Amino acid sequence: MGRKGRGPAGPRPDRFRVAGGEAELLRDADRDGGWVLCVGGVPQSYVDLADPTYLDFEYMRLMGDVVDCLGPAGEAFDAVHVGGAGCTLPRYIAATRPGSRQIVLEPDGELVRAVRELLPVRNVPGLKIRVTDGRSGLAAVGDEADDLVVLDAFTEASMAVELATREFALDAARVLRPGGVYLVNVADGFRLPFARRVAATVRSVFRHALLLGDPGVLRGRRFGNLILAASREPLPSDELRRRAAGGIARARLVEGADLTAFCAGALPLYDEEDIVAPVPPPQVFGRS
Repeated sequence: MGRKGRGPAGPRPDRFRVAGGEAELLRDADRDGGWVLCVGGVPQSYVDLADPTYLDFEYMRLMGDVVDCLGPAGEAFDAVHVGGAGCTLPRYIAATRPGSRQIVLEPDGELVRAVRELLPVRNVPGLKIRVTDGRSGLAAVGDEADDLVVLDAFTEASMAVELATREFALDAARVLRPGGVYLVNVADGFRLPFARRVAATVRSVFRHALLLGDPGVLRGRRFGNLILAASREPLPSDELRRRAAGGIARARLVEGADLTAFCAGALPLYDEEDIVAPVPPPQVFGRS
C-alpha cells in the first residue's frame, strides 16, 4: 500500500516500508487523537496527537514517572534520545517541561520521514531529529551537555545490543551533567538473563541505579519491558516507589541490596562480545 499523506482531519491509517521492514500506523478506535506505530508487527510507539501527556504503554508511563521526578516540576532540561520511532517521550517532555531542548537519534531515515509526515513533530518545540545511529550520534554530543540520556532503541521487539554495552554507558555518562540521569528501556523474558547483565552494566558505570517494572516481568515469568534509571547522584526512589505502587498498572521498584541480588552473578556487557538480544515468544503481540 502506498503512503498516504495527512488530510485535513490529520493522519490516516497507513502501511509503508522502512529500513527495519514494514511499518503500519493504526488509529486507536477508543481514543481521539491516539495512534499506534508498529514496525514488523510490533507496537513501537503510541502517540496521542491531541494530548502528548497521555502515555498508553506501561513502560512508557514508568519512563514518564522518572521524567516527572527529575528536579522541580515543569523545569526545562536538555535531553538526548537514542531511538526515536514516534517520539512519544520527547513529545511528553516538551509538553510537561516547556523550554526543554531535545535531540532524537534515529538511524532509520524512512521511519523518520514517515513520522514527520504522518505524526508531525514540527510543532514540538525544542525538538530536533538526527538520522544517525546511536553510537555515532551520541559520540558527537559534547561533554556534560545534557540532563537526561534516554536509550529506547529496538529492532522490532529486541533491544539494539550494540547500545547495551559498558562502552556505550560510559559515553552516556560522559554526555550527562553531574546530576543527570541515564534512562534505559530493556526487554527480556524467562529468568531475565539479559536484563540482569544490562543492569550490571549500568551499575558498573553509575553509582546509583534502580529498576522499575511489572512484578510478573521482574520475576522472570513473562516477557516484557523493564526500566533502568541511573545517575552519579541519588535518585528520587521514594517518590518513584509511590508512583509505581499507585499507578493504573502496579509496578515494583528494585534498588540497593535487592538490585544487587537481582544482578548477582551477572557480568557487564562489552563491545567485543557476541551478544544476542532476547526475542519474545511467538504469542507476544499476537504473532502465534
